[in-house]
Amino acid sequence: MATATMRKSQKLRLYRWHWSGKGPQGRKISGEIIAKTRVEVERELNGQNIIVKQIRRKSGLRGGMGKVKARDIMLFARQMATMIRAGVPVLQAFQVVAESMRKPAMRGLVQELMNEVAAGASFSEALKRHPRHFDRLFCNLVEAGEQSGSLDRMLERVATYKEKVEALKARVKKALWYPAAVIAVGFGVTAMLLIKVVPQFESLFQGFGAELPTMTRMTIQLSELAQQYWLGAFSLMVTAILLTRAGIKRSEPFAYRMHALALRLPVLGNILDKSCVARYSRTLATTFGAGVPLVEALETAAGAAGNQVYERAVEQVRHDVASGQQLHFAMRLTERFPALAVQMVGIGEEAGALDAMLNRVADYYEEEVDNKVDALTSLLEPFIIVVLGLLVGGLVISMYLPIFELGSVV
Repeated sequence: MATATMRKSQKLRLYRWHWSGKGPQGRKISGEIIAKTRVEVERELNGQNIIVKQIRRKSGLRGGMGKVKARDIMLFARQMATMIRAGVPVLQAFQVVAESMRKPAMRGLVQELMNEVAAGASFSEALKRHPRHFDRLFCNLVEAGEQSGSLDRMLERVATYKEKVEALKARVKKALWYPAAVIAVGFGVTAMLLIKVVPQFESLFQGFGAELPTMTRMTIQLSELAQQYWLGAFSLMVTAILLTRAGIKRSEPFAYRMHALALRLPVLGNILDKSCVARYSRTLATTFGAGVPLVEALETAAGAAGNQVYERAVEQVRHDVASGQQLHFAMRLTERFPALAVQMVGIGEEAGALDAMLNRVADYYEEEVDNKVDALTSLLEPFIIVVLGLLVGGLVISMYLPIFELGSVV
């Protein structure tokens, strides 16, 4: 029965409807509504005492209507928490939140949730039918909130959790993308000089009738190689990137090896390592603090670690805890977690405040990631300037050396 209902909800096709008409006192008004049929739009407008003149279907919600992102889900959780805390019924809260969403795709998603809840599903059941947008943690906390009568607090906790995780992701992306972008620009400028600029000087040097300096000859040879093989090298690099991404998606052993390699990278590996510990600690603190059993909370935390090496480690921790081991001892057995994190978790277990201590662990390692990203950025800036200066400056000097020597002979 539940499977049939899920299939039916997946077949729902929502559209954007543009309408115009007259409101109270004959005022001309217009707007847009997300709905399945024209009848639903008319029913909604008639309920608001609007005399409809025109209704026009614009498009479906699955094409050019924007993509639902983590920030949209975070905003949805925050708004629903506010509405429910204010005493607004869940169905009405869905309607208000849907109307406040600017992105049509997100508005349509909230409308689907409202329709499923109106058809008899619970809030958590409706969320579970959209696993692409609502992860296990979101569904578990909402289910715990429904059972304990504290749905608003659980939604608030989800929103806070997602804010912190997204902030952590942004810091890690900054650490990864900043050097990659600058290095790509450096290689691009160097390639342009070798392919476009150096050949112009080479034709000029052919009329000198004298032997060129060693540095200039090396630059010309490098330019000839670049002109001959640049397209193949670029294609090979793009193909390698695409194959690596496909391998990570399709092959779990390959993905594990790549994730393990990422953790061993100099500087960047340490940032990724600490971010995984922070995400694991934050997720476990949020789920366990909401009343989810520890073994089930560890299953959720494994998927949220963001790295398969840590995912396997957390799965091992979950197995050991299910067998009767204490959490901190199980973490130590993996030889993956830092000693400080293990000690703080042990203190939290002894004091009966595991969720609070896990939150402190997450705060500590998030701050560590933030400091290391700032330090990396500060150190990279002068280093990259020096490297680019040597590359570009070396090419320019090697091209002007013959001209300087010719001037000294004259």
